[in-house]
Amino acid sequence: MDERAPLAERMRPTSLDDVVGQPHLVGPEAVLRRALESGHLPSMILWGPPGVGKTTLARLLAEKSGRPFHALSAIHSGVKDVRAVLESAKRDGMFAGRAVLFIDEIHRFSKSQQDSLLGAVEAGTVTLLGATTENPSFEVIPALRSRCQVYVLKPLDAETLKALAARALRDDAAMARWEVEVVEWEALLRASGGDARRLLNTLELVAGGMPEGARRVTNAAVEARIHHPHSAYDKGGEQHYDVVSAFIKSIRASDPNAAVYYLARMVEGGEDPKFIARRLLIAASEDIGNANPTALVLANNTFQAVERIGWPEARIVLAQCTVYLATSPKSNASYVALGKAQAWVKEHGEAPVPLALRNAPTGLMKDLGYGEGYRYDHDAPGQASGQECMPQGMEGHAFYTPGNNSREQATREWLRAIWKGKYGY
Repeated sequence: MDERAPLAERMRPTSLDDVVGQPHLVGPEAVLRRALESGHLPSMILWGPPGVGKTTLARLLAEKSGRPFHALSAIHSGVKDVRAVLESAKRDGMFAGRAVLFIDEIHRFSKSQQDSLLGAVEAGTVTLLGATTENPSFEVIPALRSRCQVYVLKPLDAETLKALAARALRDDAAMARWEVEVVEWEALLRASGGDARRLLNTLELVAGGMPEGARRVTNAAVEARIHHPHSAYDKGGEQHYDVVSAFIKSIRASDPNAAVYYLARMVEGGEDPKFIARRLLIAASEDIGNANPTALVLANNTFQAVERIGWPEARIVLAQCTVYLATSPKSNASYVALGKAQAWVKEHGEAPVPLALRNAPTGLMKDLGYGEGYRYDHDAPGQASGQECMPQGMEGHAFYTPGNNSREQATREWLRAIWKGKYGY
């Protein structure tokens, strides 16, 4: 291949045996190899992070199947382009019904563009091979997704990336001629972000900028050419959901170190600081609740502070709140109580409010007994009258169970003194 092409393109696999990191799909007896060997290639969506071989794999499957191949990029193509390809596929003569249509970044297709594919895929006019970095559950319409198999490509680990680089140093003419040797891997792997394409092109960029003779790739050499390590975080994509999920679950698990790490991922990825602050507000109530009511106060103040000061200083306030919530005692008792009460209402309907608890703003309502027998709790000993507040038939039914923490255990003792065994306290 022309040495003017990028190294990643020169090293693109030419057979399934050359595809690395995906043995669950292309290894011996794996699903895609068996499909290819049987001649039955289903429509599919290949889902995985950038640079793990989605496009390469799709092209190899089409090439090895011997079928006519059509390719579209979702970035540059519209409904008109899709229809033109489908018409072309119908005119493929003896190959009609066997053509392969590859759509890169299919998640960028609008609903109408995806809809335009449905009839052809269902009728078998084309076999669709779609590639996406985004979760198909969110980005591909259900009707199209149901007509395709979804295959997940795994991220490439450090050993696989090293093996790819070693193969390039050995097999690529330019790299062999330059006598390139990688003596330190940390910066190169960090710059790749797990992306094989980025790894190989970074390796070529660094080695190509060195003087003639043996070229030794070190951490310092990589850092001198690559100033900003690649971030896979995409605040509009799946990383957004994965990282914030890990962030909240680390707070819930009382792990401030992991929580701050995921906060840093979001900060470095350019996440909206108000989005982070909103998640902290939710966590303060959902996961900490009355085990430490001050957490909600601090989270609310954090949100206000973030609105006022913005980046970059807002990250300091977010870090303080994150650590506070992660190291706070936890309780979801209020959240669970509401869920139980909602489930009860859905199953049993809405019971009439006891007459004693109803307001009586008119004479007619007083005559009907509204408010009759109501006891004003502030006039009772301990400001608790013990009057019945549940609707008839629900007396003693408990939704709220105090959490296992010092504050709510004190609440349990207080409730027990008021209700004297009612509600199980």
